Amino acid sequence: MDKLLIRGGRELRGEVRISGAKNAALPELCAALLTAEPVTLQNVPRLQDVATMLKLIRNMVVTADVDGDTVRMDSSKLSFPEAPYEMVKTMRASVLTLGPLLARFGEATVSLPGGCAIGSRPVDQHIKGLQRMGAEIVVEHGYMIAKVPKGRERLKGASITTDMVTVTGTENFLMAATLAEGETILENAAMEPEIVDLAEMLIAMGAKIEGHGTSKIRIQGVDKLHGCTHRVVADRIECGTFLCAVAATGGEALLRHGRADHLEIVIDLLRAAGAKVTQVEEGIRIESHGRLQAQSFRTTEYPGFPTDMQAQFMALNCISEGSAKITETIFENRFMHVNELVRLGANIHVDGKFAVMQGVEKMSGAIVMATDLRASASLVIAGLVADGETMVDRIYHLDRGYERMEEKLTGLGADIERIK
Repeated sequence: MDKLLIRGGRELRGEVRISGAKNAALPELCAALLTAEPVTLQNVPRLQDVATMLKLIRNMVVTADVDGDTVRMDSSKLSFPEAPYEMVKTMRASVLTLGPLLARFGEATVSLPGGCAIGSRPVDQHIKGLQRMGAEIVVEHGYMIAKVPKGRERLKGASITTDMVTVTGTENFLMAATLAEGETILENAAMEPEIVDLAEMLIAMGAKIEGHGTSKIRIQGVDKLHGCTHRVVADRIECGTFLCAVAATGGEALLRHGRADHLEIVIDLLRAAGAKVTQVEEGIRIESHGRLQAQSFRTTEYPGFPTDMQAQFMALNCISEGSAKITETIFENRFMHVNELVRLGANIHVDGKFAVMQGVEKMSGAIVMATDLRASASLVIAGLVADGETMVDRIYHLDRGYERMEEKLTGLGADIERIK
């Protein structure tokens, strides 16, 4: 099992390229299942989750050729509309195959998904929404078995209002509705940039969609979709992670392809902390000198502070001046990184969904263990500023969502290496 060895104390300087967004690439790979024509995706990040999704798709007898960051797919011979447990047990995004398969083939069998153990992320919203569109769905032996009723050829348009804002639910309904009969209206829809990017890809395939990027999306179903070429949007969470890393260590960096408009609240907090962050033509530039001021925040759905950035900003707060309070409202188990940060010398107290930290002048290297994807990134940031050596174990979590992080950090001047 690979580990990362970090020798802390170096400023980060230079330039780093922000990869395509994992949370856009995964649903867009699934969207290619909606058509029998070839689909080309560019700027696809080389991540473990992407490799898992490609393996799952190929298991359905779909051609998926990878050339660098380009994936060319052909699902004209798709003959196995099933996502088996063995393929999806480590990746929650597998549920995104349900909507496209059901919409195009009238049936789908998808295993209940796995993924990071950061809290309850039920699929009941997916099931309820697709049932509103006329699907018959049962859950048996760990599988969701869905079909369009006899006598109907397609799903039917419907008005769907979810009990909570759900990103993958919005994506599943969005994809399914493109081939449904009539109009579908999604209320309380997620508004993330990845949703907008998926909608733009679907529109390029011939879908009729309005309102993406707002809480109300309208989709007029069409008879069929065609192929397209689409470039995956830059990963705002990877960008935010590098912003926090530079802010914590000090220095100056250009995050090429970064989008400030996708990270407004994170950037506002970084500026309030004392970092200089500017949008430039090439991306986002950040400068940080000396200890910053700790900042309190509350995680909420987009455009609020993203839960996927909570752990990274907590690591920054741990070595900033003053105290700060973080309120986590999305996932109930998303403070699992706290004990590992404390091993590095952080001063943090957790009470339910609240975490209060008092900044310390120095942290010290230690052996720590990643518990989930974003927790692993927070430990890397802490290791970059800690005295001595930090060993981060179980970085397979990191590889699920960050493309060659240690190589990118090395390019910025960090002393970090992967230990096999």
